[in-house]
Amino acid sequence: MSSERKPPVALIAGPTASGKSALAIALAERTDGVIINADSAQIYAGIPILSAAPSPADTAHAEHRLYGLLDGTEGCSAAQWSKLARAEIEDVHASGRLPVLVGGTGLYLRTLLEGIAPVPPIDAETRAAVRERSVTENHQELRQRDPRAAERLHPSDTTRIARALEVILSTGRSLAEWQTERTGGIGRDVDLRPLVLLPPREWLYRRCDQRFESMFGNGAVEEVQALLARHLNPNVPIMRAIGVREIEAYLAGTLTKEEAVSAGQQATRRYAKRQYTWFAHQPPAEWPRFNDPVEPSAMPAALELLGASA
Repeated sequence: MSSERKPPVALIAGPTASGKSALAIALAERTDGVIINADSAQIYAGIPILSAAPSPADTAHAEHRLYGLLDGTEGCSAAQWSKLARAEIEDVHASGRLPVLVGGTGLYLRTLLEGIAPVPPIDAETRAAVRERSVTENHQELRQRDPRAAERLHPSDTTRIARALEVILSTGRSLAEWQTERTGGIGRDVDLRPLVLLPPREWLYRRCDQRFESMFGNGAVEEVQALLARHLNPNVPIMRAIGVREIEAYLAGTLTKEEAVSAGQQATRRYAKRQYTWFAHQPPAEWPRFNDPVEPSAMPAALELLGASA
């Protein structure tokens, strides 16, 4: 076995509003790191406010990559993101700097570290048929064809339900079967330094509420107006971003401002709850979990777990 040291990769994961971005910037400043996005919403241009993408002040403190990269009409699968992230990690390593992966999309991170299932290309007609149907219809058919997947997935998880269904319809094998043959993960080739943020739920949900209210008054409405002006298909990724539906209803006059803010806050909390559950149970047990609020006073302890000092 080679005695060559593996290149380091820091990973900060956790639910939305858990303090990942602030911690990543602090780590990048102390280690000459480059922050690489691992959030499925922040990869899209056009919604920097709604997706809580890095602000100009954030990017002035540390280099950020894979943010606002794609048009919102394009899909970005875990496999596609993984390919992009691998290229960025290799480039950062070549420059002698530390890649700092940051995000809350667990499927992205799992695919990058564990590899990609060799699922054959999905038949175009099958994909179109699945994507045109409602999530309820797809979930019902998935119950018949892949009961385990249907049981595992949340009934409103449009993207994952569609993916599971189109795979079994197109290939005759479940996605779980294909995933037993994963290849190409970088987990064994890097010195991974992970940290999962799981702060107190009350603190997290309060942050979700505050952030969405702030978004509403600081550009999110204008972002949705610009999206609506494009007359996009409501099923494209960017139109499914949290807050778009609620602000669209406000602009149409079917919700008051207070009702739209409340609905957006609730949607954000629900999303955070699902992420919290995933990150509490899915990452390896040996990955450190940080359970304190990521406030300035807690930053030194979090940085120490990531191999840096404040």
